[in-house]
Order: sequence, then C-alpha cells, then structure tokens
Amino acid sequence: MADSVSDALRIGVLGAGSWGTALAALMARHGHRVTLWGRDEAVIGAIDQQHENPRYLPGIALPDSLRATADLATALADADLVLVVVPSHAFTETLRLLAPLRPSQAGVAWATKGFEPGSGRFLHEVAEEILGADVPLAVVTGPSFAKEVALGLPTAVTVHGHDAAFAQTMAEVLHGPAFRAYTGDDMVGAELGGAMKNVLAVATGVSDGMQLGLNARAGLITRGLNEMLRLAAAIGGKPETLMGLAGLGDLVLTCTGDLSRNRRLGLALGRGQSIQDAVREIGQVVESMQAADEVMRQAERNGIELPISSAVRAVLHGEMTPAAGLQQLLAREQKPEYPETLFK
Repeated sequence: MADSVSDALRIGVLGAGSWGTALAALMARHGHRVTLWGRDEAVIGAIDQQHENPRYLPGIALPDSLRATADLATALADADLVLVVVPSHAFTETLRLLAPLRPSQAGVAWATKGFEPGSGRFLHEVAEEILGADVPLAVVTGPSFAKEVALGLPTAVTVHGHDAAFAQTMAEVLHGPAFRAYTGDDMVGAELGGAMKNVLAVATGVSDGMQLGLNARAGLITRGLNEMLRLAAAIGGKPETLMGLAGLGDLVLTCTGDLSRNRRLGLALGRGQSIQDAVREIGQVVESMQAADEVMRQAERNGIELPISSAVRAVLHGEMTPAAGLQQLLAREQKPEYPETLFK
C-alpha cells in the first residue's frame, strides 16, 4: 500500500478523537508509520497498549502498528507530513504548538471542519498566518463518519490544496481498497462546504424531530445547497466543489445520518429538548454551535441572504423556537429557484 508514495511515510496525527483515531488507523493499515497525539493520557495509553480508543471508538480494534503519545514532540519527530484533526475551536492553539516543532520537510493537512471562532477566518488562512506561506497545506473533507472509516466501510473524501504535489501525497496516503481520496485546488469552497453542512444538518434534524416528513427534509437539503452555492460564489469558491464530495456529499450524509452530532442536536431541539440537555447527551463537540455564527458573519459581510442558516443561528441562540423558525421560512415570498447570476 505504501508503495504508491514510494516508501512508508512518517505521519504525525494531532487529535485523538474519533476522526483523528480513525484516520490514523487508516494510514497505519496502509503501511505508514503513524503516531497519534492527544491530551487524554488514559485514552492515549489505551490506544498505544490495548489498540482501542475506549472513549470515542469503543470495541473497534486498531492496528498494532499505530503508536500513540501525549508528547507532541514525539508525535512530530521526523514526520514527513502532519495531519491535524482537532475541533475548530482548538485549531489555532494546536497550530501554534505545532509550528516550532514541525520538521522542515513536513507539509500540514487538516481534517477539521469549521471556522476560527470569533474572526470567522477560514482555517487555511489561520494556517498560512501561523506556519508561513512556504509550508504546503491541504484540507481533507467530504462525507465521512469516523466509526464507518474505523470499521473499514467504503468511504470517499477529497483533498484540496494550493500545492498540488502535497495534496496528491496526502490523498495517496489515505487512498486504499475501501477509501477513495480525490484531489482539488479549491480550499475556500472545500472548507465552506465542510463547515456549512453542519449548520444545515441542524435544520433537517429539527424538521425530522418535529416529524414534518421526508418532503420537508429533501426541501431543506436542496435549499441548503442553494445557500452553500450562493455564499461560495460570493467568496470565490467553485460551484463544482460544492456540487461534489465537499459540499453535496457531506451535506446529504450529515443531514440524513444519525451518527451526525449536528443532526442529533436538531432532532433533540425538534422534539422539544433544550440545547443544554441535547449537547450534554451528545457528549462531544457540536460544530454547528459556533459554525452558525461564522457562516452568518460571512453572509452579512458579503450581503448574502441565507434564510435557513439564519433561522438555525437564531434557534441555537435561543432567540427563536424551532416552530417559529419553520413558520418564518414558510412565510417567505415566492421567487425563482435560482437567480440567473448564481454561476456567473
């Protein structure tokens, strides 16, 4: 497997949650020398010694060759590439810790979806500022539940980067018999799709929680894609990126799959549960809580109207009930489905 990129590479994976563990295990199974870094020493010890992540992927065997450590310098020692897989709120801090320890030859990729909290910046903008313009960067995104990847079920993702050679290398270390990795060069569109689908998954979850039917779910997904496309067009993303794995693919998965934390949040809200109780039950970071603010910040900055995303933000802030949000959406005036200027 490792022959596709000449030899086995040394790869440091930062973030030992479900997705970081699943991707680290995938690359280790492909013959690469992978070290996974995390802060929870009990979880790290279980991964390294018992070959299981008991907190995030209980009962799923991890490859014996996968190493894990709570020491960042050890994880990065002699790495050929680094893959960052932490929640978006921890991304900036993680890159600042990484920067002085990064081996000079190592490009940096991330499988984090979201924006920098507060600033609304895309993560590639954060990475360029902290690591410098000369470091090859790439984002790994697409429709992918960690549990299914860890179990070896078929999955397809896309890797976008401005350095084509590095994006290709990152795709090759991921690509395997049950995992397809495509490449592209639209980091703006890829990151927008990966962040915005979390917001829209809350809307479809609310609809399903209120038992509004499959027609309503399909309508929300389709009009949600319209919101993605309009915002992407305003900020320089490519429409084909949003119609592919990074946009439509991830949107469909997250809006319909109950492994999605963001969909589960919406389901709970639609059934009348409080936000606090729903987040506590989910027990992991729910990216839509912060992403809704940043999506609307981008929309307002560019003068784009996003009615579904706006309603989700209002519901998540407790400014509107799910029922009121639905009523607001249904009360909107009739209009053409697509303005003529969308793809121009």
